[in-house]
Amino acid sequence: MKFTTTAVLAIAAFVESATALGKARVVNKCPFSITLWSVGSAISQPTTLAQGGSYGETFSRDPVTGGRAIKVTVQPDGLYTGKPQTIFATNLEGNTIWYDLSDVFGDAFNGHKVVVSSANTACPQIVWGSGIPPAGSQVKNCGADKDVTLTLCA
Repeated sequence: MKFTTTAVLAIAAFVESATALGKARVVNKCPFSITLWSVGSAISQPTTLAQGGSYGETFSRDPVTGGRAIKVTVQPDGLYTGKPQTIFATNLEGNTIWYDLSDVFGDAFNGHKVVVSSANTACPQIVWGSGIPPAGSQVKNCGADKDVTLTLCA
């Protein structure tokens, strides 16, 4: 099979753009373990992070729900027992990653600073000084090639 120069360049550009996606990351600086699940149209197995542990997943678009959510609890079975959850949600749209932070069933990190940030200072931060969400929208966006990190007990 013979490819034209244009086809080869198009394939190379596609591969480059596919590998240039950033990651949603979680870093646990808390003096206790946390458990997280990656949730979209399916739910991952739980991942437990001890203090100093980290987790990352490349931004992707869920074919059914569109977005993805990393749900974090202090209890190892918290996703299934109605315990407080902090939800780091992302939605990949073209070259933009939309992200937000919210709590359900209570405030899992009450009393502990929670921050969503990026090494790229052009990406807006979300900061919960006492681990409780402030009033108003927490939705932010950044280039999809940048990593965005949720740091617990920052």
